[in-house]
Amino acid sequence: MSRLLASALALTVTGAGIVQAEVPRVAVDIAPVHSLVAQVMQGVGVPDLIMPSAASPHEYSLRPSEAGAIQAAEVVFWMGRDLTPWLENALETLAPEAERVALLESEATTLLAFREGALFDAHDHGDHDGHEHGDDHGHEHVDDHGHEHAHSDEHHGHEHAEHGGEDHDHATHGHGEKRQDHAHDDHGHEDHAEDAAHGGHGHDHDGIDPHAWLAPHNAKAWLGLIAETLAHADPENAATYRANAETGVETLTTLEAEIETILAPVRDGRFVVFHDAYQYFERAFAFEASGAISLSDATDPSPARVAEIQARVRDEDISCVLAEPQFNPGLVDTVLAGSEVRSGVIDPIGAELEPGPDLYPTMLRNMAQVLANCL
Repeated sequence: MSRLLASALALTVTGAGIVQAEVPRVAVDIAPVHSLVAQVMQGVGVPDLIMPSAASPHEYSLRPSEAGAIQAAEVVFWMGRDLTPWLENALETLAPEAERVALLESEATTLLAFREGALFDAHDHGDHDGHEHGDDHGHEHVDDHGHEHAHSDEHHGHEHAEHGGEDHDHATHGHGEKRQDHAHDDHGHEDHAEDAAHGGHGHDHDGIDPHAWLAPHNAKAWLGLIAETLAHADPENAATYRANAETGVETLTTLEAEIETILAPVRDGRFVVFHDAYQYFERAFAFEASGAISLSDATDPSPARVAEIQARVRDEDISCVLAEPQFNPGLVDTVLAGSEVRSGVIDPIGAELEPGPDLYPTMLRNMAQVLANCL
């Protein structure tokens, strides 16, 4: 008997004499996703955060307490091997019977391909008012090539009437092919040699940018997926999970409008980021960076890449270079040397925030505010 089934059958007698099923133990890999799970579980339970919010997800060694959280988990939500490949073996070893949901492998997730090269050329977004935030319950996401990715309600986990007797498998290999947006394939191939020099960074990205949590429409879709996964594991609290997910979607819709307002006065500004982690946020709000000092997995850039960024900062009216709290500020200082370009510290993973349900919306709002203040 699996631990998940055993948990569902375990009964607890409350002080009032009411018999209730035990709430399943839930573990989550990174703080932004933990925040979404915590939103869905409000009033029912609290998920465990596997790795500290201040750590880089690209490279990490589990501590005993974090390994214990995985071992105790009956449901695990994680981004997937494209972001945290070091976690895959730990899940196989420590939680072989847990239900594991890899969000990057979900059909509900819109994915983007890696950008190539240090410099990015802004795309023509046309009429910004046509940018879709919309209702993510059955919306169609339109990428920059005009391709539509239909996200039906069944992929968002909101076909409640059909969930009754089905055995829903949200495990890491149950969601079909990954969709990719190859909009940035025209930026050149100079970083292929850089990848080889770093030995491929030890990561098997398969061309997928794993920072998908920075797109609010992905977070909305995941709220529904999280709710339905937990509703299946814990039917007694299904209504609460679903109601919390709906509230979370509404909160994010309001937040998207707020971020648009924050960014509106600085849309003519140009900026460079520390590592290429932001294109989901950039696309969501039609405000793209001009380049990144480091690759998407934050490995040290080659001298040639740093020189490219320095030249763009010097020659192309860059207003701002954004550092991150987890990484060496020396590289940013090198890029800024001899210029009067402003800098700011942007936090794409909630490194300096208290883990919990408020972390995700606070993180996105803070990112927008730091960018606006820097430009």
